[in-house]
Amino acid sequence: MVGQDVRTLPTSADVVVIGAGQAGLSAGFHLLRRGFVPATSAAAGGTTPTFVVLDAEDGPGGAWRHRWRSLRMATVNDIYDLPGIEQPAVDPEAASADVLPAYFADYERELGLGVARPVRVRSVRWDDDGEHLLVATDAGDAVRARAVVNATGTWSKPFWPAYPGQETFLGRQLHTADYVRAEDFAGLRVGIVGGGISALQLMEEISHVGTTTWFTRREPVWVDGHFTPQAGHDAVARVEERVRAGLPPLSVVAATGLIRTPYVRSLEARGLLVRHPMFARIMPDGVVEADGTRTPLDVLFWNTGFRAALDHLRPLHLREPGGGIRMDGTQVAGEPRVHLIGYGPSSSTVGANRAGRDAVNALVRTLGVAAPTVQSAPTGG
Repeated sequence: MVGQDVRTLPTSADVVVIGAGQAGLSAGFHLLRRGFVPATSAAAGGTTPTFVVLDAEDGPGGAWRHRWRSLRMATVNDIYDLPGIEQPAVDPEAASADVLPAYFADYERELGLGVARPVRVRSVRWDDDGEHLLVATDAGDAVRARAVVNATGTWSKPFWPAYPGQETFLGRQLHTADYVRAEDFAGLRVGIVGGGISALQLMEEISHVGTTTWFTRREPVWVDGHFTPQAGHDAVARVEERVRAGLPPLSVVAATGLIRTPYVRSLEARGLLVRHPMFARIMPDGVVEADGTRTPLDVLFWNTGFRAALDHLRPLHLREPGGGIRMDGTQVAGEPRVHLIGYGPSSSTVGANRAGRDAVNALVRTLGVAAPTVQSAPTGG
């Protein structure tokens, strides 16, 4: 079964995985591979190590369930297979919001992960014994765990910057997470705010039906050609250096620059790839630009990124003075029973796969569980 009745949520497990996106499912795969079993399965009990995967969504797919319909499989960034089971061949023009949740659902079912959903984690704190973590949810009693693997990603925590006069704007304001389709902006003057991949892709779409003006805080850094493996390695190294120092992770674009994709070239060809410095303030009917120009707008579209969804971990007091969480690989530095995956350098799909494996391997050592060194994860059923 893809999910399980939340009333059967276990009261304890050796490992609780929070989140069932790419990173969380990768962790589930590697837990099975190392001999762990779902805590509610008939095989649980005795000395067999157990785990449970909790997911706040109503169904499989993680953030892909919420992507805009125009994001096709041909236009998403490289999506790596989940470990152990390849993606099926699909129509490149199919919507990613259809294809990837279906793939995730099949994956959960074939592995028998028994993801518990919808279960929202409210808090994670240390038990009084100092040896266990209490994972409090909206589905009943807390789950008592020996370790937690957090894989909650960022989609549920969009970042809205504050600007003078923002509350006076009489038009529509929305974030990338709210976007549905370009047709909603037909005939409107739209201020696109943000210097990332999504801002450019959605500006290209909207520019065919409305008038767009592009604002960024910094001058874009353009990268010609393709994104090379070496560039990816260098970007990950920069992000990893920051999280090791307890600083917030960099965005992907900040670490790699902007590639001249087909939609970027389309904007260039139509003379629309014109960057404006960030505006000074917002008016009821538009913005005052940095040079004092008053630009009327009907919509402010904030493509300003996301932050790691970690509020439920606040009771653990993990944040450093620099605003980030000091990491040692996937492990929170000094907390070998708390791992963050899909965070910082592991926020890409291939990075999430590796992080799931690394976290599980570390926890096998930390917990001293009697798990086999390596075994095949079950399929079928």
